[in-house]
Amino acid sequence: MLIVSASRRTDLIAFYPKYFSNILKKRKVKVQGPFGHRYSVNLSPSGVHTIVLWSKNFENFINNRFELKDLLMSYSQIYLHFTITGLGGAEMEPIIPKPQKALEQLKELVKIVGTERIAIRFDPIIFYKYEGKLKTNYDFFPILIKEISKHGLKKLIFSFVQYYPTVIKRFKKVGIEYIDPSKEKKLKLASDMAKEIRETDIKLYACSQEFLTKIEGIEKSKCIDAEYLSNIHPLGWKIKYKKDRGQRKECGCSESKDIGNYGMSCPIPCLYCYANKKINVRIK
Repeated sequence: MLIVSASRRTDLIAFYPKYFSNILKKRKVKVQGPFGHRYSVNLSPSGVHTIVLWSKNFENFINNRFELKDLLMSYSQIYLHFTITGLGGAEMEPIIPKPQKALEQLKELVKIVGTERIAIRFDPIIFYKYEGKLKTNYDFFPILIKEISKHGLKKLIFSFVQYYPTVIKRFKKVGIEYIDPSKEKKLKLASDMAKEIRETDIKLYACSQEFLTKIEGIEKSKCIDAEYLSNIHPLGWKIKYKKDRGQRKECGCSESKDIGNYGMSCPIPCLYCYANKKINVRIK
């Protein structure tokens, strides 16, 4: 019995729906992992506890392109991580749906899987200068809170952007000045976020940034949480927690098998993405 992650490495739902559909039909997949490592994953529904889906655009799933929804719903449980940063359609996320378009998907997703199987990711929070103007998606937070509250969603995961050398190099190439607030500033911003949601049913979780959990109302995120997924499993299937040693030190995730191939990068990377090494990016 295993948890399948689809996928941290690339957006299979948005950019590779046909491929994703085909491997679900075959009930198996060979995956190219890091450092050239290859492994096989059995996708038989009887052996899969939960498929965790990560995407910034669930349109292909909602519209059942390539039978994707039907195939995924044949598994006993799916869990959705829906990233909505407020940056879609602009320079940071040039081919991601604009915020309002993304938010419009929530109604259908709740109809399909319910509220307890959807986590919203406001990730990352970013500050930068472009064309002489200071820009940030932090101000999108109140809008996001209002919308997800309306749909009865209760889990919001966030982090502040981490500037890896690849990202800094990419920013310089397209004329963006990166801004990395101090730790104290991030704590203040996160504290204000915690105050913002105090009168709601929403809970805040910090992803791989444990220093933020010093703030009351913010917990360490386990984005793939074996205990939680067991507790909500419709058939009562249980799976033991094992820390995923393939993730960052501060990551709280349970062990899973990721089925995203390293060779399948997103067509146009979000500019802040540290996983995609491409730097031949144009934003105009």
